Amino acid sequence: MRTSDLLRSALRNVRRSRLRTTLTVLALVVGASTLSLTTALGAGVSDYVTRQVDALGADDVLVVTAGSAQTGDGPVTYNPTRSTAAGGGAGLPGAGAAASLTDESVAALQRLSGLRDVRPVRSVALDYVQAGSSPRFELSLSPTGAVAQADLAAGRQLDAAGVADGIVLPQDHVAPLGFAGDAQAVGSEVTLAFTDLTGTQRQVPATVVGVSRSGLLSSGAAVGADFLDSLASQQDAGVGSPGRYPAATARFDPATADVAALKEEVGALGLQAQTIEDQLGVVTTVIAGITGILNAFAVVSLVAAAFGIVNTLLMSVQERTREIGLMKALGMAPRRIFALFSLEAGLIGLLGSVIGVALAAAAGTVISAALVAGPLSGLPGLTLLLFRPQAVVLVVVLIVVIAFLAGTLPARRAARQDPITALRYE
Repeated sequence: MRTSDLLRSALRNVRRSRLRTTLTVLALVVGASTLSLTTALGAGVSDYVTRQVDALGADDVLVVTAGSAQTGDGPVTYNPTRSTAAGGGAGLPGAGAAASLTDESVAALQRLSGLRDVRPVRSVALDYVQAGSSPRFELSLSPTGAVAQADLAAGRQLDAAGVADGIVLPQDHVAPLGFAGDAQAVGSEVTLAFTDLTGTQRQVPATVVGVSRSGLLSSGAAVGADFLDSLASQQDAGVGSPGRYPAATARFDPATADVAALKEEVGALGLQAQTIEDQLGVVTTVIAGITGILNAFAVVSLVAAAFGIVNTLLMSVQERTREIGLMKALGMAPRRIFALFSLEAGLIGLLGSVIGVALAAAAGTVISAALVAGPLSGLPGLTLLLFRPQAVVLVVVLIVVIAFLAGTLPARRAARQDPITALRYE
């Protein structure tokens, strides 16, 4: 019997016991759908995180904070370098409420040969932002916005604008401030208001050079490092910097620097260094854990479906005992009989996987669009469930292989049937 004949016979036999085949296929559909959805979830989140890192364009920046004070059980001995005088660095990764950098630690960072442009982060607490006679709205300044590239909806980056008092405004502030659109906001003047240490409210003009989209690392508006220092000095009202900072930023050469070694050198100073990618790595780790658990459930359902295939084909072997004996009596080799039943198992796996993947893609596309338009609308550009062709093919191949392996036991039993005994079977 030729291979094409085997394939046609396998197709006819799969259709023979429709109820059993349908139930087995449905079990495979559940497993294939779950596995496809979890794979798409991991791919979608990973793709979004990667694009966020690329958009920030800060692959040569380390954010340095004081190391965690809590190293074990029980109270921690007082260390003056961990004073809370600087406010703790809220909103910065790795900065706790009881950790701050000092002028001495910043100077130590500046002495490291692999780092350049080391600058302490000085935070400014704005009261409000206003454009002309528009209503006043609260606005926060990103402490690391001066070193990271914004995901722009309009305008230019701070380092390319050439404006000393430039500001990149969050997109959700554009319409409330009275601008007709993102492009119309660029080049306009806004007023930043803050209260200094003497209790006097000050107003400083700023020019909008860009409008940024929301993102995982978006934390308010961004201004240049010199402008931020100027605002911080005005807020100090001549009192001077307290000499303690929530964090510091430092640049390195990504082409030649050993980032891991740099982190170790910073760690030897009792400090902690993170890249922008490290900050997003926490998100990917959590998502990877969730998808891993869901994938485990999908694998369990596929194993259950594999037992269903074994049961279906064992019943088929028993029902077709005389048929198997007749095929052997007519000269069909055992390996051909083995191949016939293995092909039937593979076809069941192919049918279940294709239907499952198709259902997952259809449902996932609708669910992803609904979530992105609703609860996740603050993350533009996110495709929550991303069905990559290679991942889809991999799921189909995996399930077909599982089904084929599950069919080897019944196929082996069929191939070992004694033709005389099989022909006498009632």
